[in-house]
Amino acid sequence: MGAFLSDAEAILETAQTASQTTAEPTDFTILVGFDGGIQMLADSDWPLDSLASHHGARTLYRVHRAPGQVSVEGRFGNQRCRLEAETPQSVARRLLAGPTATLPWNA
Repeated sequence: MGAFLSDAEAILETAQTASQTTAEPTDFTILVGFDGGIQMLADSDWPLDSLASHHGARTLYRVHRAPGQVSVEGRFGNQRCRLEAETPQSVARRLLAGPTATLPWNA
């Protein structure tokens, strides 16, 4: 996957950093055209395949940010990837909360 996956990882790292400094996360999509031009769309709910056809993009990355989590979905031709990361604070809260499963004899 080479540059496609490397770019997705870099976008994920950047989105993680931005999530820590932004109070209201915004989802966005990055489109890379066949000529190398880059376009960004905020809050697009179009499927990536439709965006690729409509805008003539060869590579697309959709960034979704939610409290405690960031994900990047990428498309390049027939290649697909999905990367997800949790913020350190989210992981710490989950670990400190302890087990959440209810045992049958405690029900």
